[in-house]
Amino acid sequence: MQFRTTGLLLLGAMALPAPGAAQTTAAPPAITRTVIAATKLPTVTDVPLHFKTVSITLQPDERSSVSAANGILYQMSGSTEVALDGEAKMLHAGEGLFIAGGKTAALTAGRGGPSTFLHFFLAPAGDLGRLAETAPAAVRELYRTANSIPDLQPGGYDLNLTRVTFPAQMPSNPPHHRSGAALYFIISGTGANTVDGKTEAKGPGSLIYEPYALVHQWGNPGNEPLIFLAFNINPEGVAAVLPGAPAKKQ
Repeated sequence: MQFRTTGLLLLGAMALPAPGAAQTTAAPPAITRTVIAATKLPTVTDVPLHFKTVSITLQPDERSSVSAANGILYQMSGSTEVALDGEAKMLHAGEGLFIAGGKTAALTAGRGGPSTFLHFFLAPAGDLGRLAETAPAAVRELYRTANSIPDLQPGGYDLNLTRVTFPAQMPSNPPHHRSGAALYFIISGTGANTVDGKTEAKGPGSLIYEPYALVHQWGNPGNEPLIFLAFNINPEGVAAVLPGAPAKKQ
């Protein structure tokens, strides 16, 4: 009996919180950002620049090469060995690598299955028509900006590819704009993109261009995380995203 009574007393103490104790609630899931690859560019105003994105598939053990404008690879599935400047790196799904303009990289698909990756370019107009990877790579162009990226300023810029995850049921964030420009590629989930008061659903495979002056919002009303890539350029030392609308030029 004594043992049972003690047990009941302990259980009662655990079940009844102390008077006035604060009730805590779990914090909502946070947005996560993972930088896949990044570099610094001393200038972006020598020539007008465009965004361009292609999808490449190599069959197991197939070899290709690339020598083009500044760009970042992102491995979607399979694996690819990238040989550059005397060093080799194997990219697996979710990994990436910056390849500087004018450098020649040798690409070899892994043996486990087809290699599929994206190549994001920051390219002068004269390079837009050039082949990305050489045969036998199967290359499919996904997007290119119709006009050059506007409002780029003299000085250094950061160029990066970042994977971003918005948790499920995330309300739209406040209106904002880019300090430079960005190109999004949605990997999974469906985002709510609001521009000029109009909201559109953007699902897997969507590419969304955000120049400097575009005021927009993003949310995730779905029940699964929204995961996307942001190919971003912004002035060095300046946040990539700025609140509200850009200041009007004098």
